[in-house]
Amino acid sequence: MTSRRTDQDWIDAAWKDPRTLVFVVSDGKALVRIDDEHAELVLVPSAEAPPGLRMLLGQDADEVVYFAVNGELPPAPDGLRAASLREVGTLLGDRDAGLLTHAVALANWHDSHTHCPLDGTPTVVEHGGHSTRCPKDGTEHFPRTDPAVIMLVTDPDDRCLLARNAAWPGRRVSILAGFVDPGESAEQAVVREVHEETGIKVGNVRYLGSQPWPMPRSLMLGFRADAPAGQVIAVDHDELAEAHWFSRDELLAAIKAREIALPPSVSIARHIIESWYGAPLPSTWTGPDTPPAQPS
Repeated sequence: MTSRRTDQDWIDAAWKDPRTLVFVVSDGKALVRIDDEHAELVLVPSAEAPPGLRMLLGQDADEVVYFAVNGELPPAPDGLRAASLREVGTLLGDRDAGLLTHAVALANWHDSHTHCPLDGTPTVVEHGGHSTRCPKDGTEHFPRTDPAVIMLVTDPDDRCLLARNAAWPGRRVSILAGFVDPGESAEQAVVREVHEETGIKVGNVRYLGSQPWPMPRSLMLGFRADAPAGQVIAVDHDELAEAHWFSRDELLAAIKAREIALPPSVSIARHIIESWYGAPLPSTWTGPDTPPAQPS
């Protein structure tokens, strides 16, 4: 599909194909049909799509092509509503979750990168929405992805370190996270962020996996790290309000007592915590979802 992005004739023909399906994304939201157990994107033929910036997302095994339009959401009929990826990501099927993640990431970039950074000229969208070009100097510009690390720290007793961001409501906790600095490896970022935010020194940093997190444009890189014994937690109080060690039994008891709320199941933070715990954990997350942690 990457090669198709440079073939404008193919893109134009795909848009006119009656089998092509389109959805609108605006401010990170799209229309969805949702119930208690699942959600699905509202996809329409391209002939019914409203005006807006067209973004080519992909083609499935049945050769159905998918686009998103970055524009104004149409009114939501009965049974539909506008929802963000944070709200419905865990309820969407694999296809729709992938489409919405891709579309939100591209739309966020286009919304904030409308002019050439070199001379301020309004840019022209190319490659099916995956790049822009400055018509004055010919430079090409591509979506930015900010690498961020998110890490579960354990001590010699195999307790995990969970913290509450200073901007979060009282019960919400997660593992630590932060952006990778220029000239820094992801592993170095893990060590630095943990020490900056909690005063804890860590080693034996190992990679677990990653998750695109287009709020607005992060790629979350998941890690585990070990903290030697005898250290005292000292949160910075700028980004973190508090941090505590939890054994598995203590964590489960705190969740059941509704003393803490873990990240939503859509997040890599939740997956990492449950991987350490060894089983799914009860969910007590209420209200609007937030990222697993705010990178700093």
